[in-house]
Amino acid sequence: MIIDAHTHIWPDKIADIALTANPVPGLEPRGDGKVSGLDESMQRTGVDLSCCLAIANEARHVHRVNEFVAGIASETRFPVGTVHVDLPVEENIDSLRRNGITAVKIHPLFQRFALDDSRLWDIFEAFGDEFSVIAHVGAGGDEFTNSLSSPDMVRRITRQFPDLRLVACHFGGYKLFDDAEELLSGSDVVLETSWPPSLALLRPERVKRLIRHHGSERIAFGSDWPMTDPKAELQALDSLGLTSDEIENVLGATLARVYRIGA
Repeated sequence: MIIDAHTHIWPDKIADIALTANPVPGLEPRGDGKVSGLDESMQRTGVDLSCCLAIANEARHVHRVNEFVAGIASETRFPVGTVHVDLPVEENIDSLRRNGITAVKIHPLFQRFALDDSRLWDIFEAFGDEFSVIAHVGAGGDEFTNSLSSPDMVRRITRQFPDLRLVACHFGGYKLFDDAEELLSGSDVVLETSWPPSLALLRPERVKRLIRHHGSERIAFGSDWPMTDPKAELQALDSLGLTSDEIENVLGATLARVYRIGA
């Protein structure tokens, strides 16, 4: 079973706007960000289950965004909801529970709060072992937004919240591979593989070394669709020469365990 840990979709009426509202230099969408577009991509690439990441840039949008992503859940789409630090902890938790959401995306670049914000840590404290978290880590914006997430912040979160089931996007540090490898390799955090516009930009021997040092049971495939082509990302992973057990973990077993998919 192939699980894609990292896809973004929006309601059809705002997908075009959402894809162009916060452009990242050097990146061009490879898909349309719509449910139908994701379904077509999955059929073409052989992905069995896509984790659909929802993000509320403002607290007032949390409930609406969670309702949307819960509403598109299916056998092939796993909903990953949203929280916001400007919303009381209890309201964030209630919104997730009411919509049957068990995993949350944190995106400092767009939500404009840091991974080490004390208000976010209050939410993590309330999560306990009930909710999983997948977080963007690393660069992707201006100097200020790039400062809102780092491998060091992830390391401190894992130490402060040992029960938190945490997935760090982009190997734990987009454009910060050296720092991520030094600070997170071997730690108790799942590292997700997306590296837009393509994982193939990283040297294969570096990626393979990190996967083996960190342990494939703590590595999860993610494409970051629609900013990448999942088929090309799967091919990049296949070219690494991993063992069948390692590939099984990376392509699905790791995330199924962390998100308790099928439990």
